[in-house]
Amino acid sequence: MNQSSIKIDVLLDPNKVPQQISWIATDSSSDMAQKAKAMCIAFWDGADKTALRIDLWTKDMMVDEMADFFYQMFSTMADTYRRATKQDELSDDIKKFAKDFYKKFRETQTKAQ
Repeated sequence: MNQSSIKIDVLLDPNKVPQQISWIATDSSSDMAQKAKAMCIAFWDGADKTALRIDLWTKDMMVDEMADFFYQMFSTMADTYRRATKQDELSDDIKKFAKDFYKKFRETQTKAQ
């Protein structure tokens, strides 16, 4: 049986705000740690039936980057849900929500300018 590991390092400023996030995986094609401006990790606790989450972003993460990040996460969650459950209609609903979310974000950006 093979084992794979993912290591995440978070550099905090004096106020404990993430300044830098880097990660490396044993099965990655890269030998060097990769930098990230944000991360969202969720674990399912089957005993308690709860999601345990870690959501972090660096202080230089821009609002438009956060919107892109969430749009992509919603879209990939829809794909994952479809593969796991074969529930096409619900997956399509998640994709529609992602598109509506991103459209509304863009509209708020246009109004702010």
